[in-house]
Amino acid sequence: MSRFGDGLDAAVHKAFTRPAPKSAGAQMRYLVKQLKGTKAVAQMLRISQRTVERYVKDQIKKPRADLAARLEHETKARWQPQIRAKARQKAATTDGIVIDVHARLGYTAPIGTTDQDRIRHLTVALPPQHAARLFDAQQQGASDDRLRELTAEALKEVYFQDGGSRAGSLQEVQINDVIHLDFEL
Repeated sequence: MSRFGDGLDAAVHKAFTRPAPKSAGAQMRYLVKQLKGTKAVAQMLRISQRTVERYVKDQIKKPRADLAARLEHETKARWQPQIRAKARQKAATTDGIVIDVHARLGYTAPIGTTDQDRIRHLTVALPPQHAARLFDAQQQGASDDRLRELTAEALKEVYFQDGGSRAGSLQEVQINDVIHLDFEL
């Protein structure tokens, strides 16, 4: 499970103007239209081409749980690509992104300061440059650990150091034991 990647996707999905198809038949028809054929959909979903055709004709209505999850994931990944791109662009250039995180936050600082990690609940508005870094890393296929590091760097700069006005000797912030994570555009 990719908490940070899925959180960014969920934030972008909130920008959709129409809901994605819900039924298995509607999702399958959408994917067939997008991939221009039942063979490509069958290969992507790891099922037979005949099974895809039966879903398209509504001869099968209820997929297995694993197929239903793959079907929903692939449909949402392709749903309204222009709206998704506009939402990411707007967050990366003008609006930024809001992160709501409830996790164990730790940091490294010089000797003599208290750097014990503790559970914190933060809601922080990150400026557009941090949103751009997160979205760029996600589109380049960054791991969840890398997205976690980028989020921690953003929190260090925006929350802990307040843009350079305090905690100048703070070296690194770590996000561990995530209880809740939500991104908002």
